[in-house]
Amino acid sequence: MKIEAHSPEEYIQKIPEERKEPIKKLRSVISDNLPEGFKEQMSYGMIGYVVPHSLYPDGYHVTPELPLPFINIASQKNHIAVYHSGIYADDELMNWFKGEYPKHVKTKLDMGKSCIRFRNPDHIPYELIGELAGKMTPGEWIELYEKNIKG
Repeated sequence: MKIEAHSPEEYIQKIPEERKEPIKKLRSVISDNLPEGFKEQMSYGMIGYVVPHSLYPDGYHVTPELPLPFINIASQKNHIAVYHSGIYADDELMNWFKGEYPKHVKTKLDMGKSCIRFRNPDHIPYELIGELAGKMTPGEWIELYEKNIKG
């Protein structure tokens, strides 16, 4: 479900009413916990947190004119999604998250490679997502990205 928006605020205005508060809360918890250096902007049609070109001039290897993506949040057709590129690239971080998740949520984790899906907004573990957002600095993400993804 692609939403045409030029800012996070416009994105939130355009999503279904029942998704607005959860997306606002995710946005807030990520912004409050994300290490300094990441920048919030629209990224791939979602609210994104990226490593700006000022910190990583190479940009994203697939599309170098775009900054290096790190976290995205989106209202999809059947769920709210949190995309975390670091969790995809770091097995230790993935294992930590999978171990912590059941301590916060009683439902089964619905996850792809970097996508954490929440079909019920009441089951979003905001505190855990905030902790996840704070686990990696831009410099650590760049190093991991160059080692494991950019290759």
